[in-house]
Amino acid sequence: MRHNKNFNHLGRKKAHRDALLANMTISLIMHKRIFTTLAKAKALRMYAEPLINRAKEDSMNNRRLVFAYLQNKEAVTELFREVSTKIAERNGGYTRILKTGNRLGDNAKMCMIELVDYNENLLKEKGAKKEGRTRRSRRGGQKAAAAEAPVAVEAEKELPAAEAEKEA
Repeated sequence: MRHNKNFNHLGRKKAHRDALLANMTISLIMHKRIFTTLAKAKALRMYAEPLINRAKEDSMNNRRLVFAYLQNKEAVTELFREVSTKIAERNGGYTRILKTGNRLGDNAKMCMIELVDYNENLLKEKGAKKEGRTRRSRRGGQKAAAAEAPVAVEAEKELPAAEAEKEA
């Protein structure tokens, strides 16, 4: 029966599950991106996002509450110093899950979970897209193709003249 099953138990007892999620959260904070199964990533998102949200307000009480979950001084320091400055204006959705396919051994669905504001590649793409916005139409494409075609024809005309000079 499925009575009152509100979250994925991940096939573990409570203590084991809490330790797993705490360790994964520490790795996510320290490395900004981790590869795991899709089920664990979804459970990690529910576990980590409230802790990341607490980091917005740097108080002794919030640090102690986060430390009670993570039990890692370095991760708490990283969270309250570097991560909190990047997520200060964000209202939620601090993590992103990108599916990467299935694992070879057991065909488990794999994914990459990362902190949203730390993916430099996507941030660069957003900046590039905003700068180079142009509208393209069919006419513009035809004009460009017509403009390139005479250049190619002229180049072909010059080639036989150059070959004639070589033969002479």
